[in-house]
Amino acid sequence: MARELTDTERATALDTLAHWRYDEDAKAISRRFEFADFIAAFGFMSQVALLAEKADHHPDWSNSYNKVTVALTSHDAGGLTEADIALAQQIDKMAP
Repeated sequence: MARELTDTERATALDTLAHWRYDEDAKAISRRFEFADFIAAFGFMSQVALLAEKADHHPDWSNSYNKVTVALTSHDAGGLTEADIALAQQIDKMAP
């Protein structure tokens, strides 16, 4: 089972993720992405789905037309883990 990051580890990791925000109550990081249209947003979600499946680590997310909000946390660890940070970094590489 993954281990929840300490406060110091979390702060250091978040320094590498400029657009992600930490929600203390949810113990999750999230980011909102905006695209030209629905097709571009859906294509992004499909790409993220493939990454998530390969990592066996799945996001909580929502889509409204051209906007996608992604939230990452490790429920089994009770908060943010290295797996969340790694997936966020991969997602950032695909961001518009």
